[in-house]
Amino acid sequence: MAIDLVRWGMIGCGDVAEVKSGPGLQKARGSRLVAVMRRDRARAEDYARRHGVPRFYDDGAALIADPEVDAVYIATPPSSHRSYAEQAAAAGKPVYVEKPMATTHAECLAMIAACERARVPLFVAYYRRALPRFLKVKELLAAGAIGEARLVTITLRQPVDPRQTDRANLPWRVVPAVAGGGLFLDLASHTLDLCDSFFGPVTEASGVAANQAGLYDAEDIVAAHLRFASGVVGVGSWCFTAGDRLDGVEIVGSQGTLTFATFDEVPVVLTRGGASESFVIPHPPHIQQPLIQSIVDTLGGRGECPSTGVTGARTSWVMDQVLAEYRAHAR
Repeated sequence: MAIDLVRWGMIGCGDVAEVKSGPGLQKARGSRLVAVMRRDRARAEDYARRHGVPRFYDDGAALIADPEVDAVYIATPPSSHRSYAEQAAAAGKPVYVEKPMATTHAECLAMIAACERARVPLFVAYYRRALPRFLKVKELLAAGAIGEARLVTITLRQPVDPRQTDRANLPWRVVPAVAGGGLFLDLASHTLDLCDSFFGPVTEASGVAANQAGLYDAEDIVAAHLRFASGVVGVGSWCFTAGDRLDGVEIVGSQGTLTFATFDEVPVVLTRGGASESFVIPHPPHIQQPLIQSIVDTLGGRGECPSTGVTGARTSWVMDQVLAEYRAHAR
């Protein structure tokens, strides 16, 4: 049954919910954020007060049970995604879960199964699929602007965040028990998911990973080889203990190239026949709002969201394959 007004309950009120997603739930057409949850009740109350949300909880089950909540957005670290998703599905409520979808592909499959049993949709916050900048890349590829796509090269390197040097107080993104791995899962997942949207599913993936700096227990450098169903071949490298920063994706075609960045605010550049054309396409103020709008439109029977449990699970499968050898030796 189509939902005319989607009333959201949000589990987790951390940094991602302040600007990227929470306001998007409020500003999307046909959408309203009516309840938030955080285990720290005072912080949940503070978020609700500052963002004009009528109700707050310190228990996820209570939020899910709220009869005024139509759909549940899970904005917690990956280790709790499966549990909350299964609870929301059991309550018959559509689920929108942060990325990465879960700590492993097996957990993703369990989430998909739970939502299928309950006959509720499952969406994943790979919001770059709905951003105009990356839709432009997809449009150029579909129009044959570089001929047939042949190769994609992904590079991300960045210096150590000082917060990652205190082993007694590490951020959850580099704690494998909570994140499923390190920054590779958190950051590389965005680019890998974009490539899935450009070239179709990855059919073969392998990689090497290491913990070179020893700052935490997760991998801090990864290199990967990929093959897509479309025939495109991919290579990627991610280094999180570098001396400088570089964020770049290059798609090589039979007649030209496309370059862009996954995270940095730089133009999309099309090069063909010795000439280059730049496309400057800014992101919206609330970066998840376009994807949230597609979810609301899907629930209202007016559209189709490009990021589902099925697509999100594919990205987790790729990361599992790339990290398989490293994880085997890390145990």
